[in-house]
Order: sequence, then C-alpha cells, then structure tokens
Amino acid sequence: MRIPELRIADLIAKIPIIQGGMAIRISLAPLAAAVAEEGGIGLIAGTGLSIAELVAEIREARRRTQGIIGVNIMYASGQFAQLVKAAFEEKIDLLVSGAGFSRDMFTWGKEYQIPVVPIVSTVKLAKISEKLGAAAIIVEGKEAGGHLGTDRSMREILPEVKQSVDIPVIGAGGVVNGTDVAEVLALGADGVQMGTRFALSEESSAAPAWKEYLLQAQEEDHRYIKSPVGLPGSGVRNAFSDRLEQDAEAFKPTSCSGCLKHCLRNFCITDRLNKAQQGDIKEGLIFSGAYFYKIKEILSVHRIFEGIKNEMLHYRKGADST
Repeated sequence: MRIPELRIADLIAKIPIIQGGMAIRISLAPLAAAVAEEGGIGLIAGTGLSIAELVAEIREARRRTQGIIGVNIMYASGQFAQLVKAAFEEKIDLLVSGAGFSRDMFTWGKEYQIPVVPIVSTVKLAKISEKLGAAAIIVEGKEAGGHLGTDRSMREILPEVKQSVDIPVIGAGGVVNGTDVAEVLALGADGVQMGTRFALSEESSAAPAWKEYLLQAQEEDHRYIKSPVGLPGSGVRNAFSDRLEQDAEAFKPTSCSGCLKHCLRNFCITDRLNKAQQGDIKEGLIFSGAYFYKIKEILSVHRIFEGIKNEMLHYRKGADST
C-alpha cells in the first residue's frame, strides 16, 4: 500500500496527517516541528499566547524543520485578528481555525496568499467555507478533544461533507492510530487531524503529570463540560470537573483579562488550561479526545509515525485479503 499524500493548495504533506493545535501551550514548536519532519503538518496553537510568544514559536519551529508549519487560532480568542495577522506576517504555511466562524480570515488569507482551513461540523458551514475561499475543510465530530460544535460522530458527518464540496476534506475526532487513519481515509477523507495521540508524545509541551494522568484515566472518565466559550468541551474528569458539575457557580471569576470575545464567566478557561499544562491535575482543565484510553504509552513523534504507517499497511493487507 502506498500511503497517500495530502495536498492543500500548493502544500504537499507526504503523510496525510495534521497534528491538532492544542491550546494552551501543548502544541508548541517542538511538537509541530517534529510532526513536520516526519512528513505531516505541524500546528502551533496560538490561542493563549502573546503576539511575541507566537512569533517566537513560529521562528523556533522554522529553525527545527523545513517541513509544513501552520498555526491553529481559536476564533473565540479575544486576540484572534492580531494573532492571525502576526502569523501571516511570519509567512506560516497555513492557518487552521475553529470554535466559531470567521469570514474575515479568508480575506486575510487571500491578501497574504496563505491557505485557510476552517474546522467545521456541518455541511452548511463546509459549503460556506468553500465559497469564501477555504483551501480545505477539517470535519470535526463529537469524538474530538476541546471545544465541539456537534454531538454527531465525525464518521457520520465526513461522507456528507465530502459529497458537498470539491476541496480536500480532513477528518478529526477519535483518530489515535494507523487503523483509525486508514478507516477514515476509506470513508473518503483526504487526510486526518490527530490531537490527543500527539499530546501524549515526548515532544508535547504538556507537563509529565498531565500526560501520566491521561494515561491512567479510564474510558468512563471522559466528560463534557460547559465551557465559557459557549460550546461543550471534551476532556477527562478530575477534582475541578467534579466540583464544576456539582456547583456551576463554584469557580466564577472575580476579574477578567478579556481572553475571549464572549465569555460565559462560569470559570476562567485560560487559567484552568494553564494549570493543567503546568501539571496541576486536580485544579486544571484537562481537555482530551474521547478515545484517550486507547493510548497506552508516551512515545516520540517518530515512533508514533512509524506505528501509524505500519498499522495502515496491516489494515490494507487485511482489506485486500477479504
């Protein structure tokens, strides 16, 4: 089996995998560059970074690799426009954005001649994105980690979107190994986006305690929480999420830094994600895809890619024999 390439505008990824842009400070230069070096597309998560920090991460990733480097910036971020334009000034290879929808980013993409790839969960938004100039579409389902725009499975939505648009379609949510990659490609996807598997890599900037907690968590520990962004968030239960379920007002902030355009103010998401990234597994917000429990060990990005390629080949051999 020849592993297919992923083409987005003029970009060609030798392996059809985009690494999810996981904020806050999980997906930074070391992870994005390692993925790009393996032939995938590495994303730096810009949400929660200052302009100077984002620029520094992009430049460090460029220092480490000649591969494809993009950024993921959440539309709900209060600094969305400033972060996007700073990334464009640094001549990133592509922009990925979700947790809301921006028409402006397509205009900016055309101005800077940089591909824009929205994350959507409906055929309607996929069609709108194509008309506005999207270079590709990431279709995200309920299995994904972080903020979600649907309660449907990616594997249900993806074929519908694929039939509705003429640009590349990438599946996101519940993809943790090579068998998953092969199955999603068999549904018609041009590529996949993987987050949690790369969060549990050696190059991920999550604290060791964060990684170990996720490794030890059980399937029944998966939770959906009400995020201040106004969307449900997918993650793993801990002391913070348990108390939030019991008392929705328990963590209401007394001050606000304005990190979101619109905030429900039930808790400070930046503070809680920062706590988790730094290893406070009791009080932090631990976002994760729903199939985290399938991942059994921390591996280097290189070993993750080698495993994925071997599993894809094994899947194809099995399919050819039936």
